[in-house]
This record gives sequence, structure tokens and C-alpha cells, in this order.
Amino acid sequence: MAHARPAPLPRAAPWRCFPCPRAELRLELVLCGGQTFRWSETSPGYWTGVLAGRVWTLTQSEEQLWYTLHDEEKEEGSREEDGLQILQDYFQLHINLSALYQGWSYVDSHFREVAIKFPGVRVLRQDPVECLFSFICTSNNHLSRITNMIQHLCQAFGRRLCQLDTKTYHAFPSLQAMAGADTEARLRDLGFGYRARFVSESARAVLKTLGGAAGLQQLRTVPYEQARHALCTLPGVGVKVADCVCLMSLDKAEAVPVDTHIWQVAKRYYGQELGMGARSVTERVHREIGNFFRSLWGPYAGWAQEVLFCADLRKYQESPDPDAKNRCAKIARSSNSTLT
Repeated sequence: MAHARPAPLPRAAPWRCFPCPRAELRLELVLCGGQTFRWSETSPGYWTGVLAGRVWTLTQSEEQLWYTLHDEEKEEGSREEDGLQILQDYFQLHINLSALYQGWSYVDSHFREVAIKFPGVRVLRQDPVECLFSFICTSNNHLSRITNMIQHLCQAFGRRLCQLDTKTYHAFPSLQAMAGADTEARLRDLGFGYRARFVSESARAVLKTLGGAAGLQQLRTVPYEQARHALCTLPGVGVKVADCVCLMSLDKAEAVPVDTHIWQVAKRYYGQELGMGARSVTERVHREIGNFFRSLWGPYAGWAQEVLFCADLRKYQESPDPDAKNRCAKIARSSNSTLT
């Protein structure tokens, strides 16, 4: 993509940019790798989604990240001054990803091979409420259906932001909206199945026992194990979902979400007989594999795991073999490292 300013978009603020090399961030890998479900590629190389209650379009050149904000309905203009700060926080751009890659490559020959083809895979710093309830929806699910469910959740309970072409964008619902008396029934009508109960009951539990959205935010300041334990008290949240939330919204870079897929990755590439004797990912297996990767990769082990997951998933997505694409769907459906 050229370094020139992108063409103006209808009902959007002027494009702005800041330095951000593709080695530090690749939008196509980060925004569609199962960490978040609010972004879509609206035209080649352009990603539109909702962040911090506003609608954004992002694109990038080799050295710059470009962004624009779309008008919100029923509001007097949208402030652009803090756009840079929001994006820097969301993509955690204060973290030197190239240095992390270098360190992981030094201690891990398999990572070194992957890193050549998959630079710029970062972990997002998402809003804890949105991250938690998005991952509650991922249980035994696949990527396209998860995305549709999150869209239905936002349409049903979130504030309307704006319409671009034929698509209407909504903010993520508040805890109060998801805790309503009719929430479960409405979500069941929308096809959420048993997850409908988990959404409504967890919203009430967060409000009642964890101090609401502010209480979830406060978990960023406590140790990893304490944050994970608090999340596991919520309906529909096991250690795998809790680790996803810890990693992708609560600043716990050492959290390594483990599922059957990651277990297989560990055995395939690292020759580890971790979890020997277990037939599924029990808490013991989860702990053993997580501890193995933390000892190998260090305090940002969760980030390194995300790179390997992204690479493995993309390998199947891009394969011309139909059977490989079926395996990709199964990975997405079962993977608690990024999807459940």
C-alpha cells in the first residue's frame, strides 16, 4: 500500500496517521485472528469496526497506521483529538514487539521459523466488559457464528452509533442492559442457546459481586491468579475463557489460554508429553502447558502463543485443500486460546 493519504470516506473525519511499522502491527492478522469480533474488512486493506463507543476505519502502509472516525448519530460531532491515544492503548503500541520476537526467537527455534512469515501479531487491550461477554459467547462455537452473535447482541442491547452503506453499527451493551429480566429470553430468540443464560447471569453477577464495570477494570491491578479466580466465579467462565479475558483485556501478558488445539501444538512442535494420561484439557493439563510456555517464553508468554495460534490458523485458512479448510473450522470451533 502506498504512503499517500487514503481517499476520503463519506461521513468520516479526515484521515490521520502516525508512525507504526508493519513489523509492529499487521491489521489483517490482529483484527481477524479471533481476539475480537467487532471488525470487518470493508474493502481490501480497510478495516471498519467499533472501539471505545465510536466507529473507526483503519488502514496501513509499511510505516504508518491511518485512521478515521465516522459520525455518531444524535451527537454533536466526534472528538478526534484522543484518537491516537485510544489506538495506542488498544494495540499496546508502547510494547516493543520486535524486541519480544527477537527474544522468543533466541530461545525457541520453532518460533523463529514462524516469526519470519508472521510479524506484527500483537495482543489487543480490549474493554474488559466487551472482552468477557464476547468470549462467553464463544463456547463450542465457530468464528463466523460468534461474529454474528456479537453483532446481534449489540443490535439488541447496544446504543446505535451510525450506518455505513447498509450496515448499522452499535456500541457494546452495558452490564445493566445485559442484566435485564428479559435478556435471556431475547437472546434465546436470537439463537444464543444455553449461552443466553450465561450472558444474563454473568452480567448480574458482575454487577452484584465484582463491582460492575469498574470492578472488572480494577482486576488489571491485581495478580494474574487472583484475576483469573475472580472471573471463574462467573457463570459460563472456565479457566480457558478466563485466561483469554486476562490476556486480552486485563494486562496479564503471562496468561496462556490452553485448549485441545494448543495442547496439540505443544506436542507437535515441542515434543512435550504434557498432560500425559489425560483425555481432555483438564485443569492439570491447562496448568502444565501454561507453565511450560511461561518457562520458555517468559512474562509475555501469552503474546508468543497468540503468534503461533495465528500462524497455525492462517496456514489452514490459506490452504487450497478443502480438508485443510475443514480442519481450520474445527480449530476455530474448539480453540479456547482465542475463540472460547
